[in-house]
Order: sequence, then structure tokens, then C-alpha cells
Amino acid sequence: MRLLSTQPFVKRNETRLFLTSCTILFFELICIRWIPAYVRYVGYFSNFILLSSFLGVGLGVLLGRRSWGFPPFAFLLIALVVVVRVNRLELKIHSTDVLYYGAGEGPARSEHYAVLPLVITLIVLAFIPLARPLGGLLSSMPRLRAYAIDIAGSLAGIAAFFVMALLSLPPLVWFSVLVALVVALAGPRSITIAAVPLIAVLAIVFGMQRDTKWSPYYKITVTEAKTGGVAINVNNVGHQIATSYKNKETFYSRVYDLFPGPSFKRVLILGAGSGSDTSIALANNVGAIDAVEIDPTILKLGKQFHPDRPYADPRVKTHLGDGRAFLRNTDTKYDLIIFALPDSLTLTSGFSNLRLESFLLTQDALEDARDNLSDQGMVVLYNYYREDWFIEKLAGMLNEVFDTAPFVSSYGGSGRAAVLMAGPRLADLAPDNAKPYSELAVRDPQQPDVIGEGFLAASTPHPATDDWPFLYLRQPGFPTIYASSLLFLFGLALVGVLVALPRRSLRSFDWHMFLLGAAFILLETKSIVTFGLLFGATWMVNSLVFFAILASVLLAIVVSARVRITRPRYLYGALAVALVANYLIRPEQLLIGVPIVRYIVTATIAFTPVFLANLVFARSFRDSETADLAFASNLIGIMAGGTLEYLALMWGYRALLLIAMVLYLAAALLQRRVGGVVAAAP
Repeated sequence: MRLLSTQPFVKRNETRLFLTSCTILFFELICIRWIPAYVRYVGYFSNFILLSSFLGVGLGVLLGRRSWGFPPFAFLLIALVVVVRVNRLELKIHSTDVLYYGAGEGPARSEHYAVLPLVITLIVLAFIPLARPLGGLLSSMPRLRAYAIDIAGSLAGIAAFFVMALLSLPPLVWFSVLVALVVALAGPRSITIAAVPLIAVLAIVFGMQRDTKWSPYYKITVTEAKTGGVAINVNNVGHQIATSYKNKETFYSRVYDLFPGPSFKRVLILGAGSGSDTSIALANNVGAIDAVEIDPTILKLGKQFHPDRPYADPRVKTHLGDGRAFLRNTDTKYDLIIFALPDSLTLTSGFSNLRLESFLLTQDALEDARDNLSDQGMVVLYNYYREDWFIEKLAGMLNEVFDTAPFVSSYGGSGRAAVLMAGPRLADLAPDNAKPYSELAVRDPQQPDVIGEGFLAASTPHPATDDWPFLYLRQPGFPTIYASSLLFLFGLALVGVLVALPRRSLRSFDWHMFLLGAAFILLETKSIVTFGLLFGATWMVNSLVFFAILASVLLAIVVSARVRITRPRYLYGALAVALVANYLIRPEQLLIGVPIVRYIVTATIAFTPVFLANLVFARSFRDSETADLAFASNLIGIMAGGTLEYLALMWGYRALLLIAMVLYLAAALLQRRVGGVVAAAP
């Protein structure tokens, strides 16, 4: 009779836990997608949004032990939305350590440097009321069942957002779903209090999204260009102009000026965008073009609005996807491969500090391009490179790959534009041009904006590689902008834990679970980076990998529930072997020709330590005395481990596996010590 009377209560708690986890994950993805679209340059730091959300959830669970009142989620949400709407803050970063792109660069007002701390604080605060019920819900049912429901809710949140991104649905739909979830979780009294701010949120979001399109990567606005065609802005930054090839900057055509006539029979354009590079190539009588673009909305806009209609030409074949993945999967030999201004304003995912084009512009990627050239082929890079050191770095990478100095044309005006060329075809360069690079004392009347030209014999001690893919970082190090932001996040976490956790519970903070969380986020980041390198850094690849990671977590829970492992040292031993194997096997060794075989092998190698790590976590969580403290400690550990990901800026991504090994070793030793004390007690 008692079981029957408590069953509805248990079911209600399970449903509530599922909805809470789904809401938290869904709101996290909204923050990662929506805030950088309006708060300019936060797109370069979207992993800080992820870390802030983990911290907010962890503090929320800890505050579940306090009886204090806390502002409802609806009021914190409206505060966050209003800050983004009213200020339209722009962080103009002028760093000598790392290079950032953006239109309208100029002296930044000092208050702009408060943008990232302000966003971090608001996100942390907004997640706290969402997560406060988690502690009680986790403690109200068996540990592993609660954890499984939590993961299932997260999977549902990811799946829902994945579908919305696939359909390119606007933010009003995202926030409407979020509001519906919040209403489903709230009681009648809470709904009455929250109604006005939630309606206001929807109204503000609707107003902000007018005249915008949303791709899986950007907020996009389209306006009429003064030169004809359309101007495409992404995340409030001028990104590209789809206009006639006659109106484009002359550096687009420099390769055709130096090698006139029908010189290039087959051309590959990486980062084809709205079609300007393709239009210029067609105007110079190329034979056939493969145009690769990662953003489906920008590609569609080019097909629809570019006045030259380059994508309608029968010589052009468009490919939607990651340029690096295309290079690795094609068997075609090209006479010309163009890296066409591939600079993004966003990261590949919230789990790393890699930009969208990072793996496209490494020395390894240039080697892939070299291997796809014909006997008389050439690789061309052009962009507004901003800094001389950046041009020299790229020239050094090309020098290393082609074993000869590249030919460089540099341009005056804003942005320090340059064109870099390398490959066998340079042997056909006119003798008048075949000279060492120098600034021109007398300008060429045919090319008055060219200020320097020639073979640039440069070398770089720190080329961007697949393991250290930080093209925009001058050299390995820890830029001040990252160090100061991480320091702020650490300070916020310390204050939050001291305030949220009662003194009598502070000693019960679970350092073992903290270390497991810190190590696991490094494994997760390394897995996403590996799959991005091998299969493309697209939103779909990232979503599927993240979904697969959570699915492996569920599998580990099922195994832990059915098989009771009494000696955790065996688990830690197997995990150590899997981590060592991942460290020894470099990603480039997994470039198997058949994609499905490559996926199976990569997934087995990458997800085995993820699965074993979750067996360790599930066992520890099942046996924990306080579910809420263990869960909160793990989340705060994830936040701390996420900050360690920035050590890759100095040591590369393989080093993250070594750090994870150290953290898991510390967790094993700590569990053994604590376990020994407990076992010795009567």
C-alpha cells in the first residue's frame, strides 16, 4: 500500500528531473547561439558561455541546500535579454598576442572590456534558479536512475535544438520552446509572477530578429550594396559583398593578372561564400570550379542574390561542407586551389577555443592542398591579414610545405591585404616579377595599390599544425585576454561556492567528483576536436559527436546498474590504457580512405576512454553519500577542467590527454585514501 501511494510522487519527480535537465541544456545552447550574434566578439569566447553555464548549474545545486530566496529565472532571463538588446555591446580587441577580425576596427572605449565579465556573470546567475531543484530531485531516487534521467533530458534538449538548427528556425522559436519548458516546470503561483517578464522576453526577441536570417553558425542580415548586389553582415559585422566581379578588390584577381589567359583548367575554391571568388574565376576563363562553402545560408544567398549568378554557371559545382574534409576526401587534381578569405567570427563549438576555419589553415592542411595539385598547380591564399607577422607566418608555412619561398603581393589601405602563392606553377612567372620581396619604390601603373611584391623567404618557429591549430596566435602562450577572463571566472566560482555551500557542508565538497569532472571535460573536448579534424568542423558533426558522447554516458549507466564492479582500480587501469592509446595514435593516422570504416575506428578509439570514464563516474556517483554535493562538485570540476583546455594554446591538443591522465590519477589516489579511511572506521 505504501509503494502504491508513493509511486505517483516518484513519477512526478522523474518527469520533473527530465524536464529540468532538458530545459538547462536547451537554455545553454540558446546562450551559445544567441548571445554572440548580438554581443560582438563573444563569438570568439563562446566556450566561456559553456563554462559559465556549468558553474551556474553547479552553484544552483549547492544553493538547493539553502533556504534563501533567489530571483526567479524569468527575471534573470529578462535582465540578460535586455542587456544584450539595449547595449549591443562591441568588444574591440587590440591584442599583440592573438589576432581578431572585425569591421570598423579602431580605438576601444575602456568600458568595452567589461563585456565578457558582464555576460559571464549574467549567465551564471540565470542558471542558478533553473538548477536549484536538481539537488532534491537527484536525492529523491536511486542515484543511477536519477543520472540516467538527467542524461536523457539533456539528450532531448540537444535533439530539439539540433532540429531547429537543421530547419534554420529563428530565435523566437527557440525562446518560445524555452518559455514553454519553464511554464511546464513552474507552479501556478510562479507562472503568475513570471508571465510578464516571459512575455516581454518573447517580444524583445521578436523585435531583434526582424529582417534577419539564421544559419547554423551566424545571425545574417542582408542589405543592398552601394556597388550593386547585396552586403552580407554576420553577427553585426560586415562579412562579404555579393557584387559584380568588376567591383571587387584587385587582390582577388592578382593570380590571374600574373598568369593570364586560360591558365587554370580546374579550380578549387575553399570558402566560396556568396560567390565573388567564383565569379572572378569564371571571368578569367577557368575550365571548371569546385566551390566549397560551410554555411548553407550564405551559399543560398549567393545563389539567390549575386548579380553575376556564378553558381548558375554549368562550369561550377557547389559543395556544402568543411573545406579541410573536402581536401582529404577528393581524388581530383587541381590547377589552382584558392583559400578564399576563410576568416570566421565564431568558434567550432562551445567545447573548444578553435575558430571555424582553424583546421583549414594549418601546415598539415597546406600539405593536403599540395597533394591535390596538378603538376603545374598552385595554391593561393588572400585576405586582409592585418599584421605583418601574420603574413610572414603564412609565408613560412608555405615555404616549409613547398620547400621554396612563396610569391607575395601586399596591398596598401586598411587591413594589410596580401596574396600568397606557392606551387610548381610559379616556375612560369615572368622574369620581371621573379625577384625577392621588397616594398615598391615606384608603383606599377597597372596595379597602383600593390605596395610590395616578390618571393618572401620567411620562416616561422611556430607554424599552425593540426595539434596546435592556432593560426591567429603569434606564438604558443597564454594571451592576456584569456588569462584575465579565466581569472575572473575562477574568482566567481570561488565566491559562489563559499556563499552557496553552508559551512557545515563545505568539508563535504566532493573533491573526487570534482577531479572526475575536470578530467572528463578534457576528454570531451579532445573527442570533438578529433572528429572535427577528421570529418569536418561543421555544426552537424559537432552535434552528432556530442549526442554520441551522451549516449555513451547512458550506456555506461546501464552497465554500472547491471554489473557491480567492486574493485575500481581495474576501471582506472583500463582507462589509463585507453588514454595512453589515444595519446600514441595521432589523428592523421586515422585517415582511412573509406569514411564509414574511418568513423568506426575513430569512434572506437575516441569513445572508449569516454565510456570507461563514465563507468568510473557512475560507480562513484552511485556510492556517494550526498547526491547533490557529488553532482555539484562534478559540475564545478567540469568548469575548472574547461579552463584547462586553454593550456592547448601553449602545448597543443594532445597535451590535454596528459593533463586528463594526471587528473584521473589524482582522483584514483584520492578515492583510495578516502575509501581506506572509511573502510578502517568501525
